[in-house]
Amino acid sequence: MRETEIHLGEPPVVAGIGVGVHGVAGRTDVFRLPELWQLHLYQYEAELTVDGTAHTIRPGRVSLVPPGTTVRYRYRGRSEHLFAHLRIAPAGPPRTVRVMQDAGPELPALTSLLLQAMAAAPSEPDRTRAEIWTTLWRVAHLTPPAAAGPGPHPAVTTAIAHIEAHLAAPLTVPEVAQAAGVSHNHLTRLFRTETGGTVVGYIRRRRLERAHHLLRATTLSIPAVAASVGIPDLHAFNKACRRELGASPRALRGTGS
Repeated sequence: MRETEIHLGEPPVVAGIGVGVHGVAGRTDVFRLPELWQLHLYQYEAELTVDGTAHTIRPGRVSLVPPGTTVRYRYRGRSEHLFAHLRIAPAGPPRTVRVMQDAGPELPALTSLLLQAMAAAPSEPDRTRAEIWTTLWRVAHLTPPAAAGPGPHPAVTTAIAHIEAHLAAPLTVPEVAQAAGVSHNHLTRLFRTETGGTVVGYIRRRRLERAHHLLRATTLSIPAVAASVGIPDLHAFNKACRRELGASPRALRGTGS
């Protein structure tokens, strides 16, 4: 087994977490966990065979093994790793993850998350679940999407991140393009290819989506909401809400829709 599918729609249940010590009583372990996932972060060299497929263990590698899978470890001596045994509900879309992969630059973050999760387990189990959930998301992102194409252009990803962080500011396409490291015209072409729309249209939509949320979910004044989404002119804000959301800001707040 080289890949498995995991669901990350809700936090896992952590059945066990700690530091596993192996290779002391013998150089080989063969076992399975009938109902639990195994998440391991390694600090040694060894070999792991998962349902007949051999994987090389070395420091900085992470493995994720699904329930009911037979594993065979061959150690070179005393071997310690961080582990978590998990129940993972089939919530959310499945994600394909490699059974064994290098943590790479994520290693310090994964190590810290697992250590924090382990420390919290006796007194703060909910925090342990949160730390492990974050760990699983990071591990899942170590595996590139299978046959899903090259993904968004980096300039578009950077542009969207800049827009999301500056919705309250007077954004312009040349400014966003500069932040993304491309020309105005190139960003316009990339954005249309990736999203099917324009940069200006994206900014307008995201401003109104955020305004809709703030009107429904907070008691911020309408002028404060308008300013926080970069449309401080109340006449323009009222007009934009009617055009994009189908009602005035006051009506949207009153209906909670």
